[in-house]
Amino acid sequence: QVQLVESGGGLVQPGGSLRLSCAASGRIIGINAMGWYRQAPGEEREWVADRTRAGLTTIANSVRGRFTISRDTAENTLYLQMNSLKPEDTAVYYCNARVVDGSGYERLYWGQGTQVTVSS
Repeated sequence: QVQLVESGGGLVQPGGSLRLSCAASGRIIGINAMGWYRQAPGEEREWVADRTRAGLTTIANSVRGRFTISRDTAENTLYLQMNSLKPEDTAVYYCNARVVDGSGYERLYWGQGTQVTVSS
């Protein structure tokens, strides 16, 4: 019923920047929160940042000061601006969203992920 599609990943040199996007579509009545997670090879999925419907944002300590989360509410699109990237930021980045969908209930949806590789 609801799809999340991430884009914007790629290969970047250390110190570079990338901007990830996550577009939500489908039978959406409302979105209560959206967030970003990442998973490096051999590691567990790690929370990165999230943003509530009211605009409250929280950022993981590991990326605070370098990453910024924002949302275009009208377009149901979430962004992650990543600056000063480090090799340890290499991971598949996933977005999720707590969506009140066509059923009238809130469900948690995930995107398929986008690869970010930081390497010289």
